[in-house]
Amino acid sequence: MPTARQALLDAAHRALDDGPWRTVRMVDVAARAGVSRQTLYNEFGTKGGLAGALLRRAADGYLAGVDRALTAPAPDRPVAVALWTMRAARQDVLVRALLTGHWPDALPRPDRGPGARGRTGGTPPPAPAELLALVRDRMVAVSPDVTAGRCEIALRLALSCVTVPVTGDDAADSRALGLLREGTRAAVSARLSGPSRTTGGRSPR
Repeated sequence: MPTARQALLDAAHRALDDGPWRTVRMVDVAARAGVSRQTLYNEFGTKGGLAGALLRRAADGYLAGVDRALTAPAPDRPVAVALWTMRAARQDVLVRALLTGHWPDALPRPDRGPGARGRTGGTPPPAPAELLALVRDRMVAVSPDVTAGRCEIALRLALSCVTVPVTGDDAADSRALGLLREGTRAAVSARLSGPSRTTGGRSPR
């Protein structure tokens, strides 16, 4: 059985299906969750606190999926994480926004200004570059034989598929998987074939 906090976060997320975040009322979220409005305020303090918790949960859920993807066989881990990234972004508009940094008006936005911790009751969710770095570092930590450069290439290819989705039939994920594998191999081969014009001859990390 979900806790009151989980029920409230689920209710707040469902409320996004009915209209933009700016029109969501705390009393309606509490009613959806089947708890009192006072319970909602006790858990999150303000609507900004609720939004911050909602976004942090989306980020944590995405990272938990990354950890599951990293149980794949070592050579396939970068592509497994990339595929999960595409699926997570497709399934949750908040994850998509966290990954791309594109925040439609209908969504709650992270508060990154001075004093954000106090206003939202916790640290803000990571910015896209921070999230990318977190995932890349986790990939490298469990696969020392896979370079950070290859991990980042796989993630950036996945983000390109998030921005311009692979669509058209039920096999979209399979086609995207093929693109990721081919693109990762090609990009890594290009990096290893000689100095890069954009990096001044530095080796990929």
